[in-house]
Amino acid sequence: MSAPKAVDTLRSGLPDRYLTPLDIAQLFDVPLETVYAWRKKRTGPPGFPVGRHIRYDPADVRAYVLDLKNADREAA
Repeated sequence: MSAPKAVDTLRSGLPDRYLTPLDIAQLFDVPLETVYAWRKKRTGPPGFPVGRHIRYDPADVRAYVLDLKNADREAA
């Protein structure tokens, strides 16, 4: 049995683990390189380093999405 995809996990509630860059790429349906570009430009969801790895708090990712949605509504 394979592990659930990040998008399915996030839709059913916050996962009980930090997300990886690959999870973020799957969640937003973008290439992994895009996630790294967002990190470099500081335009995507906020991540934090754990040693040499980057992790994302699901609550921060959800807040990032809500901010994007609200900004889009205000612009309309």
